[in-house]
Amino acid sequence: MGDSDPLNDLGKKIESAKKIHEIEPKSEDHHSGLQHAWRMVIELVGGLAIGFGLGYGLDVFFETLPIFMIIFTLLGFVAGVRTMLATAREVQKDHISGLNEKDR
Repeated sequence: MGDSDPLNDLGKKIESAKKIHEIEPKSEDHHSGLQHAWRMVIELVGGLAIGFGLGYGLDVFFETLPIFMIIFTLLGFVAGVRTMLATAREVQKDHISGLNEKDR
C-alpha cells in the first residue's frame, strides 16, 4: 500500500495532459508559398513606387516632366525584380536545406 501510488497516478495524469496540450514545432504549412509570393509582389510594387516617386519629385523640381519619372520608374522596376530574384534564391535555398534535413 505505499503512499506514492496516488502521487504516481497523479504524476502520470499530469504528464499525459502535458503531452496532449504540447505545442508541436512549426512546420511548413500550405500557406507558406502564398506568403513568399506576397513578399515578392510587395517588393516589386515597392520598387516601382519608390522609383516613380523619386522620378516624379525630380521632374517637378527640375520642371522636366516626364523624363526622370520614366527613368526612375524603370530603375525601380529593375530594383524590384532584382530583390524578387534574391528572395526566390533565399526561398529555394531554405527549401533545399529543409529537404536535406528531412533525409537525415
